[in-house]
Amino acid sequence: MLESFAAAVLAATTIVFPPGGAPNTTPPPDHITIEVVTVNGSGCPAGTAAVAVSPDNKAFTVTYSEFMAQVGVGAQPTDFRKNCQLNLKVNVPQGFTYGIAQADYRGFAHLERGATGVERANYYFQGMSPTAYKTHNYSGPLSDDWQATDTVEVAAIVYHPCGERRNFNINTELRVNAGTSNPNTTTSFMSMDSTDGSVNTVYHFAWKVCR
Repeated sequence: MLESFAAAVLAATTIVFPPGGAPNTTPPPDHITIEVVTVNGSGCPAGTAAVAVSPDNKAFTVTYSEFMAQVGVGAQPTDFRKNCQLNLKVNVPQGFTYGIAQADYRGFAHLERGATGVERANYYFQGMSPTAYKTHNYSGPLSDDWQATDTVEVAAIVYHPCGERRNFNINTELRVNAGTSNPNTTTSFMSMDSTDGSVNTVYHFAWKVCR
């Protein structure tokens, strides 16, 4: 899909929210809304991340325009690590709730021989313990799309407490290390960025009825 540093990069994340062990992708009849409360991190400076809900209530999309970690020629010392924390207010129809089961990430990486890259993420509801970070490692030489899938066992899924108001936090991180490559003559990077200024991270919903 992408063939150079300047090519468009597509990063997609899918999160499924199953009810009590049995997946259910039927959305509630009423529309959900999602408000971005805060956006923090070097991978998503102010104005570079936005959230939109799909018309069918089955997904929401986080769009980034600046999310890339890099080392080597042209990189600043702090560019080796980029992160983004989104704090979202998810308004779901009365009587429904959700939890995180799976996340599928895709992006693009150019890693010189000897260089390494890392993608990791976790999620939590405000006032509750975060999920453990899911980490995916990549090694150069690599100049291609990358893909990673995080899964959570059904018994370990954490649901938003019914009847409470807790914001949803998403933490994502990209990290690149020069390793044995020569940062004075080469550049290595991992990206969730694109030339057209948008990369979509899509979170798909399934629903659980509150009892």
